[in-house]
Amino acid sequence: MKIITQKMKTTKSFFLIFILIAVSSAFSQEKTENFSVDFETFNLENGLKVILHQDMSDPVVAVALTAHVGSAREKEGRTGFAHLFEHLLFLESENLGKGGLDKLSARIGGSGANGSTSRDRTNYFQTVPNDALEKMIWAEADKLGFFINTVTEPVLAKEKQVVKNEKRQGVDNRPYGHTFYVVDRNLYPEDHPYNWQVIGSLEDLQNATLQDVKDFYNKWYVPNNVILTISGNFDKEQAKEWVHKYFDEIERGPEMLELEKQLVTLSESKRVYHEDNFAQLPELTLTWPSVYSYHPDSFALEILSNYLADGKNAPLYKNLVKSKKLTGNVSMFNYTSELAGQLMLQVRAYDGKDLDSVKTAIDKTFTEFEKNRIPQKDLKRIKAGLETNFYNSISSVLGKGFQLAQYEIYAKDPNFINKEVDKMLAVTTEDVMKVYKKYVKDKNYIATSFVPKDQLELSLENSKKAEVVEEKIVEGAEEKFDSNQQVTYNKTPSNFDRTIEPPYQGKPELNIPEIWDARMPSGMKVMGITNTEVPVVQFSLEMKGGQLLENPAQAGVSNMLASMMTKGTAKKTPAELEEAIELLGASIYVNSNEEKITISGNTLAKNYTKTMALVQEILLEPRWDEEEFKLIKQQNLSRLQEEQGDPNAIAQNEFKKLIYGANSILSYNELGTPETVKSLSIADLKNYYEENLSPLASTFMAVGAVEKTEAVNSVKAISANWAPKNISFPEIPEFELPEKSKVYFYDVPGAKQSVLAFGAPGLSAKNDNYYPAEVMNYRLGGGGFASKLTQELREGKGYTYGIRSRFMDRSYVGPFMITSGVRTNITYEATELVRNIVKDYSTSFDQEDLDVTKSYMIKSNARRFETLGAKLNMLREINDYGYEKDYIKTREASVEKISVLDIQDLAKQYINPEKMYYLIVGDAETQLEKLEELGYGKPVLLNKNTEE
Repeated sequence: MKIITQKMKTTKSFFLIFILIAVSSAFSQEKTENFSVDFETFNLENGLKVILHQDMSDPVVAVALTAHVGSAREKEGRTGFAHLFEHLLFLESENLGKGGLDKLSARIGGSGANGSTSRDRTNYFQTVPNDALEKMIWAEADKLGFFINTVTEPVLAKEKQVVKNEKRQGVDNRPYGHTFYVVDRNLYPEDHPYNWQVIGSLEDLQNATLQDVKDFYNKWYVPNNVILTISGNFDKEQAKEWVHKYFDEIERGPEMLELEKQLVTLSESKRVYHEDNFAQLPELTLTWPSVYSYHPDSFALEILSNYLADGKNAPLYKNLVKSKKLTGNVSMFNYTSELAGQLMLQVRAYDGKDLDSVKTAIDKTFTEFEKNRIPQKDLKRIKAGLETNFYNSISSVLGKGFQLAQYEIYAKDPNFINKEVDKMLAVTTEDVMKVYKKYVKDKNYIATSFVPKDQLELSLENSKKAEVVEEKIVEGAEEKFDSNQQVTYNKTPSNFDRTIEPPYQGKPELNIPEIWDARMPSGMKVMGITNTEVPVVQFSLEMKGGQLLENPAQAGVSNMLASMMTKGTAKKTPAELEEAIELLGASIYVNSNEEKITISGNTLAKNYTKTMALVQEILLEPRWDEEEFKLIKQQNLSRLQEEQGDPNAIAQNEFKKLIYGANSILSYNELGTPETVKSLSIADLKNYYEENLSPLASTFMAVGAVEKTEAVNSVKAISANWAPKNISFPEIPEFELPEKSKVYFYDVPGAKQSVLAFGAPGLSAKNDNYYPAEVMNYRLGGGGFASKLTQELREGKGYTYGIRSRFMDRSYVGPFMITSGVRTNITYEATELVRNIVKDYSTSFDQEDLDVTKSYMIKSNARRFETLGAKLNMLREINDYGYEKDYIKTREASVEKISVLDIQDLAKQYINPEKMYYLIVGDAETQLEKLEELGYGKPVLLNKNTEE
């Protein structure tokens, strides 16, 4: 479940995959020929709007229910209701019973019932095999018309705790988490519906009564305020019959009054500061009042923010990053919603940099922009990139279907999906300059300075202290509730028996994509899948090595090499290379991880050959730019410093040390250490490049609108000019389980949550037991709301927003991990409960658990290959772990045969709570001592407070 409040580079407040659809519909200089999204709409008599979109390419269908209500429809003192409601609607309904959609999703192989809330709308969605469409329509109707009676006092009390944990995790316990709260409180007047945050305040959530909740539901959750979207492989006429059957009798609500647009103006600029308990670096955020979604100026504002801040050709990058060396990154985005918007510029400066110097550099950049304006070439480049983003975004039925609902709510016209392209293409350089003068030049703004503790001198001059409500850690502060309390309620009458779950309709055909492969003369492998659904190609050149080929004295060298490879070529400066990529509407990334360095990207099919020519330059003709090397070094040092204040990053880094031991390179942060990063030279990068990259240990993979011949031809020059060499890979030891469990604690004073990372060495993804172990883990913690850990810690106790367990897939022995963030004052109780659930799992797993597991594991395969990214990942697994091309079918057969005893044996073998590392990152002063009661001895404090 998501809250849409964070910064987004977009013209809409919607989660990113869908935003990209809205803001980037084919923005090349020429509109894509004959492109359109077909759909059909109709209304029920009760006002429900239904949008149908057919996409017959995969045996899946996405169903979404979108309510035109978000935090903007709340009132002061009762904030957070829209988001709280998003949570409640998943828990139970009269005819689905307790567990509602979550239990249904597990049985039918769905993607998992999920939702998101923004300022203006709340949506509920999931993708399922198309044989379950009637079941989903039945379930969505039950939520809309047969739900509210199931919300009782214990249900509300528990879900309040879950939502408060979400706020702690996403806002209170992370660096810069309060930024949007501070910005919005100062940008919008007190009576403006965007003055408060989507998630609300902890106090308001706690004060919510059962009657408040019911009143909210009865006002907003009515058919005439809701859109039902069905997108995918289905029969339209049959779907219409089911929609009428399940939704027709739900009563219409009162007429909805449209909220008027409420653009804001500032009578003066405001400067505020906040000392951030978790921030390690100072951050400046400038916010100007902007426009609502689809306002005529929104398109030019999107291009303005893109031009000013994105990439090496951006004026802000050139000035703040390259020239002044104040920061490693600048971000600017136009965050718009239904009623108003805000143009935001963020700079996280390097350690010790005064934010006044950052502001001065920004002002200078704006002055230069006023003189130079935006060149026509840059306008073309930006539009080309947005075109590719659009096609990537609509490669899923959920992306296509849900965007239609977005247009219906914000533009009052779902067909805007076929119109918006022209509006963006019509933007001129004059339009960009006009919106700059209208919204930025000499306009009042909100400036927020978020600085580390005791570094107030870094904030902007004349800043006032921001109002931020910080939660105090109090033992036993949360109200008690009994999640198992039996409560009776009156059922809503219906003209047929809704307790009968609809049957499956047919059986989805599992269409495993046809894989082609080849071997180049250099020894490089080529693999691919041709799919012409969208005119895009995704590719990945994967070279074995990465961190595994480093030595501890040069930890981080492969990561730094990967960063350097896109910083120009022998023929092109860094800026020229970036421009050449973007003019093609392409993206090219180079990344390093534990086992490989990867050059990956995506491009319009028509530009695939030209894009691959750039890949060849990047790989075979590196630039070794001294200035870029110094910049990357500073950026990595800054990132390492940032991680010191992020409890989740701390947990990840410390857990690796416990699992792999101090002598293994795998125990190091992939960025390296401050000492190794400072000591690295370009010569070290060159040595790694020359000694460890070879076509003999490389595979090129391509999926999308590309044939085998074209893909092979695209890498012929790479193969011919890349000298093969044998690479010696180190022997990786079989990491051993600890002899007995031990608790390790990393102190983050004042932490609002404790981050848990429990586990031990597991098994390699090449091991025959790896997939059976994943099957075994589904009901423990791999199945989301179908898992015991979630049901006990979140649904049963309200301890956490989320918890999961998983086996990490590696070619060597990877770890088994259980991770979660829990509220601070129940750290011991949560740890003990997790330990006990794991301890009992090998004996408590029963036939019902097996039935749910089998149903999910088999039925979910229908969704497995829908997107290009999913297809690419299948090739990656085949290549990395030696799986057969039809391994999905082999796995289905193994799941069919697996028994309860098999699962219990696997649990005993691979998850032993008495031989685990229990790592906790939290507030030691209040939580450390009690953990000794677990019986694993005195907890080991991994860091010492410098004041002790």
